[in-house]
Amino acid sequence: MPFRRGHDARRRWRLSAKLLVVASVATVLGFSAVCAGVMFDMRRGEEQLARRTLENLASGIEADISRNIELYDLSLRAVASNLEMPEIRNVSKELRQLILFDHAATAKHFGAIQVFDSKGDLTIDAASLDPQPENRSDEEYFTVQRDHPDAGLYISRPMLHRGAYAIVLSRRIVGEDGRFLGVVVGSIRFSYFHDLFGRLNLVPGDTITVLRNDRTIIMRTPFDLDVIGKNLADELDWKSENLKIGGAFSGKGPVDDTARLYVRRSSSGPLYVVVGKPLEAVFNLWRTEAIRIGAIMGFLVLFVLSATLVLAREIVRRGNAEDKLEELATTDALTGLKNRRKFDAEIDREWRRASRYGQPVALLMIDADHFKAYNDTYGHQAGDQVLVGIAICISDAVRRAGDCPARFGGEEFAVLLPNMTALEAFNLAETIRGKVQQWCEGELITTVSIGVASMRPLAGQQWSDLIEAADKALYAAKANGRNQSVLATAPKIALVA
Repeated sequence: MPFRRGHDARRRWRLSAKLLVVASVATVLGFSAVCAGVMFDMRRGEEQLARRTLENLASGIEADISRNIELYDLSLRAVASNLEMPEIRNVSKELRQLILFDHAATAKHFGAIQVFDSKGDLTIDAASLDPQPENRSDEEYFTVQRDHPDAGLYISRPMLHRGAYAIVLSRRIVGEDGRFLGVVVGSIRFSYFHDLFGRLNLVPGDTITVLRNDRTIIMRTPFDLDVIGKNLADELDWKSENLKIGGAFSGKGPVDDTARLYVRRSSSGPLYVVVGKPLEAVFNLWRTEAIRIGAIMGFLVLFVLSATLVLAREIVRRGNAEDKLEELATTDALTGLKNRRKFDAEIDREWRRASRYGQPVALLMIDADHFKAYNDTYGHQAGDQVLVGIAICISDAVRRAGDCPARFGGEEFAVLLPNMTALEAFNLAETIRGKVQQWCEGELITTVSIGVASMRPLAGQQWSDLIEAADKALYAAKANGRNQSVLATAPKIALVA
């Protein structure tokens, strides 16, 4: 069945084009998903690397600050402990200075240790044997120690102390009976933090913030006096849950609008460190790679899709060309009806289907009356017009999609009518005959004779039997005077006009 194979071939071509497009799109989506996954993994890797780097930086800074505070606190403890000895009151000022401050930590960034009595008056100063009168009873570092016996080491808010910006460290002095005797005070100047941060290789936008446990900013780089001493607990848009101990946070911080990766080190001391790096700097290398890989992937996607569309279009064009070739091979050039070759393929297919389902198959054999004489009288061109007119009448009467009107040969036509009874086929034949008779007028006077047959295929029967029955009915119509339809009934050929 060459025509059936041609139809299947066209379907395969069209299916191949669709499968090609679907496969290409699926491949592109798959590779895009893999590429996106790799890029997101790279992004997470960059973030994790930056986080570890910031954690190490924060750990180093915090260790240095904690070590110096601990060292200075040991000096304060020693002074407070020695002052509790009754004998210290009876020695000379020089000896007292030697006893109290001999082992005190000294550095260019540490302020001189001072001792204030229970009323806040300065009594001892490591920088002078005869200090000037001074009262600090209203200072925070004094009131906290006076009012809270368990305050321990207290670090004040950043303040101007003895002519320089510093943080003040204080410890309570108690007597043998637990009575409050005063406060021992020391300071660490801001120059210490400037020197510490200045040794670091920071890029623009990096921040280092030192905070008290109550979230008061002690120091920050870049340095800004408007920020120093600010308590983040007062910031309604920033909550402590955003950056937990030992955790990280990505986004805008409480101080400015720059989006950063912030890392907070866990610390048991009075201060902790938060280090921040702009997200733009964190993902700068990743962004460059992402743009490069994205551009390559975009080019490849466009190339694959373009090539796929071109190939699919060529496949469709080839399928359409095969359709056109089949149409040319199966269509009668003069009338536009199916030709004999296509008719034979269709009747074979419909006969087999009718055999499987027990359905009837009807056939009309149509012949133009006195066509040879008309053709000899008026010429071949006029004869061709008659054939075209008859084909138009047939096409106008045959409306079902499964019906197959064809030019059987010469002036003879055939109409295959699947699943149609003999009576229905006979009525259709009469309709065709009437249309032809109505169409013919003037000199173009012609009529048709029609043989009608309908069969339910039985074992041993062939579709040629159906053609033979319709052909015999056609001959009977011509013998009976033409311009009429004759119905043949099987198996005995009883002719009914």
